[in-house]
Formats: sequence, C-alpha cells, structure tokens
Amino acid sequence: MSTDSPADHFSQAWTALLRTVAGLRDGDFGRASGCAGWRVQDLVCHLIIDAQDVLITLVTPSEGAPTHDSATYWTVTDFPPTGDDPLDALIPRLAAAYEDPQLLKFHLDDVGTAADRAARLADPERRVETQHMVLTIGDFLNAYVLEWTLHHFDLIAHLPNAPTPPTGCVARSRTMFEDAIGATIPAELTDAEALLIGTGRRPPDAAQRSVLGDIGERLPFILS
Repeated sequence: MSTDSPADHFSQAWTALLRTVAGLRDGDFGRASGCAGWRVQDLVCHLIIDAQDVLITLVTPSEGAPTHDSATYWTVTDFPPTGDDPLDALIPRLAAAYEDPQLLKFHLDDVGTAADRAARLADPERRVETQHMVLTIGDFLNAYVLEWTLHHFDLIAHLPNAPTPPTGCVARSRTMFEDAIGATIPAELTDAEALLIGTGRRPPDAAQRSVLGDIGERLPFILS
C-alpha cells in the first residue's frame, strides 16, 4: 500500500492518538481537555463513539454519486461548542459509567484497533454514506485525519509532557482545514499554530494577530 494512501494517513494519526491515550495515567483522565465542558475521560469516550462511527460508515455502502469530499464533509460555523448540546452533554455521563479509566482504555483500544484494520482493508474508491452525505472511503478517511489530529491536540491540551500528533498529519490537516474554510492561513504560522488558532483552540498573540491580517477578523473557524 502506498505511504500516501488515505488509509495510511488515517492509521498514522489514529495510532498516535491511541498510543497517547494508552500512555495516560489514571489521574490524567480527570484533567480538563481542549473540548469545552469535557474532561480527558469524556474526550476518550467520544473517541470510542468516533471509532464506532468509522466502523459503521465503512459498512454502509452507497450507489449514489459523491455529494461531499474531505473538505465539504465539514460544516464551518462561527460558534464554538459550549458543551450544552444534548449529545455533548450525554458524553460525560457515558464516560462516568466506566468508573475505572482502564475500562475506557480497553474499550478504545478494542474498537479503535478494529476501526484501523477496517480502514486498511477498505477500497478507497468505494462510496459510503454517513450523515446524509455520500463520500468515497478515501475522502471519508482523509476527513478523519483532521478529526484525529484536532482531538489529539484536545487530549493533550493540559498534559504538557504527552506526545504531540505526527508532524505529517498536522501538515496534512492544515491543508484540509484551509480547504474546508476556503482560506489560507499565513505561512508565518506553523501548521500546529494554524490549526489551534484557526479553530479557536488557542488565542493568537499580538505578533500572530499582526501576521494574520484580515483573516484574523474571521477567527475562529469552527468545524462540525
């Protein structure tokens, strides 16, 4: 398989995220994450649901023509999540039901490994349906590279010693993010800065705001 295939990029981003979760200490699960209203344990629970979504989508074929690609898969809004959405609010309750962080780790590793294996076995040209969209599997997996990368940053937002996402995945995610928002973040910002500042996960400092220019007035771009 080509190292440039969507499945390889998906696997690289996902494996790095799974390994980071596996390396967490029990006490880390109670820390805040980069997602509003969610602790680390809540985000890990969300990742389990994401992995299930990957598995479900990969076995939901469509005969229709693609309606979306890896960029238009995303809805871009100006409003950051508050954590009050019913589904968002459900996640902490589901996460709390695990009680032992090791159970969360086990479930994520179990379902996550299956999702990675299914992605590698899938035909990237085959079409699937999810959320009333039809995409090729290649585009679906590419969209999830951005999902995994952003959630990796969310996971380690208050864990300064945790591993960061792979640089190649961060660079690829920046390109997809710029495609999704229809704008280019100035090259003076690193790939990580472009993603974190562009999505509102980190405020720009004075120097960065100066570099951003007019696009800085449009921040943040929220993907959902």
